[in-house]
Amino acid sequence: MQYNENQNSTHVSELFPSLWGTPEELSRATSSCLARVFLRMFAALLVTAAASLAVVESFALQRLIFSNIYVFYGLIISELVLVIGVAAGINKMSSTAANVLFFLYAIVNGLTLSVVFLVYDIGVIYHAFAVSALMFAGMALYGTVTRRDLSSIGSICIMGLFGIIIASIANFFFRSDTLDSVICYIGVLIFVGLTAYDTQRIKLMLRDANAGSHMEAIRKISVIGALTLYLDFINMFLKILRIMGRKK
Repeated sequence: MQYNENQNSTHVSELFPSLWGTPEELSRATSSCLARVFLRMFAALLVTAAASLAVVESFALQRLIFSNIYVFYGLIISELVLVIGVAAGINKMSSTAANVLFFLYAIVNGLTLSVVFLVYDIGVIYHAFAVSALMFAGMALYGTVTRRDLSSIGSICIMGLFGIIIASIANFFFRSDTLDSVICYIGVLIFVGLTAYDTQRIKLMLRDANAGSHMEAIRKISVIGALTLYLDFINMFLKILRIMGRKK
């Protein structure tokens, strides 16, 4: 089934006249929202990198985070709470509060991801980041411009994500290098697909918004969209890094 934005525009404006009066208004809002999404995601990546480098440069922080199991797992739990809080409460909280929680998550994630700089050679990290950025940009662009409905691809990728999570838990006990490699390669494919799907879903979320002001809808969707794509990129980067790190 092909998704045709022009064919659906009249129907959408009839369903949601209170928010998007015309297809042209929806198109401008979509462009503004996507610009906010990618700028916010890029800013969050910079914040994460800065937090990671702060740990790398501070032996005291390294000891605090990695020598104290309570601190380390406390940070992990905090990440989960922040992600769930933003995703579940986005409609109930203000866009400002959601934005603060998102960047707080980026900081906490940077603290835990600092281990990457301690384990892998910096050249491998840069290479993996460059490859991830190119793959992400290509799939995000595809998700933005395609008129094809990517919901079936998204469903397959989400099921695959649950599959590799279960496989990763099992491999924690089996410790199979072969299974770990398979998980990494499949994981890259999954997050490549999710990047395109999630980018298109941001457009559909904005199209189907039916409450609140124009700018508040754009702000809230841009936060949850940036968080989603941020997670896609980080997970893609970590899988590619493990693949390249192992080869080196």
